[in-house]
Amino acid sequence: MYTQQVVFLLNAFMLSDAGLVVVAGCIAYYIRWLISSYHWKMPIDILIYSMLFLMAINNFLMSRAGLYSDKRPKSFWEIVQKLVIIIFLDFSILNLGFFLLKLHISRIFISLYAIILLCALLLEKGLIEIFLSIRQKKGFNVRHILLVGNDKRAEHVLQALNRQRSWGHKFIGYLTPTDKEKPNISLLPCLGSLSDFENVLTREIIDEVVFVLSLEHSKINLKPYIKLCRKLGVAYRIVPAMYSSENKDQFYVEKIQGVPTLVMQTHGINVSGMLYKRILDIVCGLIGCFILALIYPLIGLAIKLDSEGPILFKQKRVGKNGRVFTFYKFRTMFKDAEKRKKELMKKNIMKGMMFKIENDPRVTRVGRFLRKTSLDEFPQFINVLLGQMSVVGTRPPTPDEVGDYELWHLKRISIKPGITGLWQISGRSNINFDKRIALDAQYAKKRSILLDFWILINTPWAVI
Repeated sequence: MYTQQVVFLLNAFMLSDAGLVVVAGCIAYYIRWLISSYHWKMPIDILIYSMLFLMAINNFLMSRAGLYSDKRPKSFWEIVQKLVIIIFLDFSILNLGFFLLKLHISRIFISLYAIILLCALLLEKGLIEIFLSIRQKKGFNVRHILLVGNDKRAEHVLQALNRQRSWGHKFIGYLTPTDKEKPNISLLPCLGSLSDFENVLTREIIDEVVFVLSLEHSKINLKPYIKLCRKLGVAYRIVPAMYSSENKDQFYVEKIQGVPTLVMQTHGINVSGMLYKRILDIVCGLIGCFILALIYPLIGLAIKLDSEGPILFKQKRVGKNGRVFTFYKFRTMFKDAEKRKKELMKKNIMKGMMFKIENDPRVTRVGRFLRKTSLDEFPQFINVLLGQMSVVGTRPPTPDEVGDYELWHLKRISIKPGITGLWQISGRSNINFDKRIALDAQYAKKRSILLDFWILINTPWAVI
């Protein structure tokens, strides 16, 4: 219901704003013409293109600024600040376009256009907020809501709905889940407990009931209350008991062929973000493989002349959620390195499941150079193109390492592994295992295409 109302309102806002861009442009044109004693002229096609361009830019910027959001603004002053910045950006971009196209447009016209559009938008937004506020307080058809709940979750739902845009809604009170509980929500009047549900529903004007019961009240059977809502024609909604205002994971309802499901998404990236990430992987993978093709003959020759063994090092590694794949690197060690690892375990200077010793005798002379310059990583772009790895992610562990993991360590393999990541730019090999796990878990939760770009930009500096 609220989503549909918001879609209707936001579409109306966007159409209204686009119309104001046209009206303000025409008024500015007319005033500029009057000022010049009817002598000033501007090609009509340029005026039309300018208005169309501004319509698109203005709507885009207002959307990015949150003015086309389902959340109501905190104050009108917030709207004023955002509109001033948006108008400044609108006409800065428009002037840049005129400059690039070498069009000489009257500065007076541009100034008038900006001032008139700003005033028109401020007036429009002000009238909208006044209208919605009056409707919220005095509107005959305002949606009356009854809340059933008595804890922080219920208060959080109350605050969320108070911020929600709609045609008009307000809470008339709340009911505690049991008779023994004391009222805990100070923002609303307590109308009794759930035992008074039928009495309240028939006595008060109620259009919707919101059930916010915690896990402590899981034994309460909601069927009779829902049945009563249906009998009286009162809408109802149920907030899942597993939802918590303190839980920052993405929690939403998704329908699969008409079947509603509750989804808890533990990674901070959506479907479009995954698409952009894959496009980034393909682009970087192609560039990386092109560079690999150029350097392979030189590095391959150096590796062969330095020591016996293959040019590429292949190893089984663990990817996303336990998928095992073949991992590629330029060989940097002697071919008996794995056998000698057991002998050198006593010299391990790293805590946890990581192995590192100073001046590792298993590393070849060419290998030391390849590791310092990170050139040994280039064959992993093959894994990126195959979809087994990403350019940015967590480093893929070996099956033996995963076998020794504690439960919380498995968070790092819940996403696709990468060539570089947060810990690579936060100290590379100089940070301990627990710190690496914490950084990997942090990336898994907060990853986004912007974070990937930031890591990619900082990776060369970390290498240098």
